[in-house]
Amino acid sequence: MAKPLSLEEVRKHHKPIRNVNLEHKEKLSRLERFAVWITEHIGSMGFFLLILAWTIFWLLWNTVGPEESQFDPFPAFVFWLFISNMIQLLLMPLIMIGQNLQGRHSEARASEDFEVNIKAEKEIEVIVQHLENQGELIQKIASDLESLKQK
Repeated sequence: MAKPLSLEEVRKHHKPIRNVNLEHKEKLSRLERFAVWITEHIGSMGFFLLILAWTIFWLLWNTVGPEESQFDPFPAFVFWLFISNMIQLLLMPLIMIGQNLQGRHSEARASEDFEVNIKAEKEIEVIVQHLENQGELIQKIASDLESLKQK
């Protein structure tokens, strides 16, 4: 019967577990961190509600507000269209960059999870080998005790 590997022998062959979340954050440049921040904050319900409230205010102010205070009176709204287009033009690439960075981070986490799963599987195999070995030893001891009783 082959002696199973010890847990220490199995662990010698493993690479150390890495914190890919920390590694990912450390690798990001300032601009990339900004893009991730934009993606996380712009893609929120709070930002959506803020833009919605601002749009409603803009439209109401420029349609029913005092005429001398209207800065983009109905039906012009050209300035608002310009601003909304600029928001879209500037934010969409930033959001896409942030999503790409978050995707790379997700892939790194998945890869590290896979490595941890492989390590766990090997350690479980060692444990099962030890349990099987112990079971065989217990059976041998039991049969030896049985043969001693019969003598």
